[in-house]
Amino acid sequence: MKLPDSVRRCMDRLEDGGYSTYVVGGSVRDACLGLTPHDYDLCTAALPEEMQRIFADHSLVLAGVKHGTVGVITEDGVVEITTFRQEGDYSDSRHPAWVQFVPNVEADLARRDFTVNAMAYSPTRGFADPFGGREDLKNGILRAVGDPAARFQEDALRILRGVRFAVRFHLTVAPETEKAMNALAWRIDKLARERVFEELCQLLPLVNAQDLIRFAPVITEAIPEMKPMVGFDQHSPHHAYDVYTHTALVTEGVPGQLVVRWAALLHDVGKPANFSLDAEGRGHFIGHAQKGAQIADGILLRLKAPTALRQQVVLLIAQHMTLLAPDKKLLRRRLAQYGWQTVQFLLDLQRADFGNKGVLGVTPDFDGIQQLLQVIAQENACLSLKDLAVNGNDLLALGYTGRQIGVRLNRLLELVLEEKCENTKPALLAALNDPQLTGGNDHT
Repeated sequence: MKLPDSVRRCMDRLEDGGYSTYVVGGSVRDACLGLTPHDYDLCTAALPEEMQRIFADHSLVLAGVKHGTVGVITEDGVVEITTFRQEGDYSDSRHPAWVQFVPNVEADLARRDFTVNAMAYSPTRGFADPFGGREDLKNGILRAVGDPAARFQEDALRILRGVRFAVRFHLTVAPETEKAMNALAWRIDKLARERVFEELCQLLPLVNAQDLIRFAPVITEAIPEMKPMVGFDQHSPHHAYDVYTHTALVTEGVPGQLVVRWAALLHDVGKPANFSLDAEGRGHFIGHAQKGAQIADGILLRLKAPTALRQQVVLLIAQHMTLLAPDKKLLRRRLAQYGWQTVQFLLDLQRADFGNKGVLGVTPDFDGIQQLLQVIAQENACLSLKDLAVNGNDLLALGYTGRQIGVRLNRLLELVLEEKCENTKPALLAALNDPQLTGGNDHT
């Protein structure tokens, strides 16, 4: 395992002081998989006060010193070094009741979540792998360290982390570990909402439909509003799948960007609440897009999602049943209204929604829509007030004042979008004097 020079120097200094030191955790796992680690965490026999003495000539980060962590600032960034330790029970599923320093790496590794993360490496001492992490990686298995139930009771976030690791590294969860994950998934409710949101955001770009289906007990505990979707029969000739299975397929079917993945995951969350059967036994979900947008807004507020992401997701869900069409005027209006990125996400969502019903039917011309968007982009079309060939100063010079300037500029933009007026200064100024186009010339 090749280590950055700054990491190796920190290790050598501790070893020269008589303290065994290892690289530990995710960096060792990634190296075993042939991946380049993004950061390197060290663990050592040295106590925090001994680390501060050894690195007295460095600037240090001591925010975690209470729990045995000292950050050494190097030319490559901060190298975090933590004393070998054991932890007490996590009474709140978040924080250990106590931390106890221990003299050897094996005892430290015993507190970690999964065997693939419970490995350590030293250039001088070799691998420490008391729980068979390398063998589990080789066999594609995700296994909790020790008693799975105990690990997940200590920190319920490990359940979501387990899903992410299984998905990211294409691992099969060991039966006893998966059983405990599902049985204890309810403890996710005890976690800080920010932690749940962060973990879901790391997971969503990675998942495929099968991942969402096999881990449905965990996903729906993290987002309880999705529970009614599981197994919900749509009673529709237009849908072969239940609501949750359809949702899983749609989520896989959109690009991996976070906004559209969240929108896909929650786009039909309003269906169970808006379900009705007609006289022929066919299911209908009238108004489910607006209902889903409302529910999604509540979910993302609770998870403390960034406002911009929440608003964009809610918009996509609210509009996912308002179909785009290969109509240039319509697309220009939508682009002016929502912006390029949102329109592209909406197209991606609608394409995945129609493409994953499981039955044959009439499909909108999504390819035609995409081609038209490319044409509009190449035309450098006028889609906002800043793109107009006239501005507020031009109208001021003509005698317009106050709110009439904004009113007239917006009307001119509408005319350009409707292709009733060219976006040139002479044409726009002429339109201002045409009552049939602007609704009257009322400037002072």
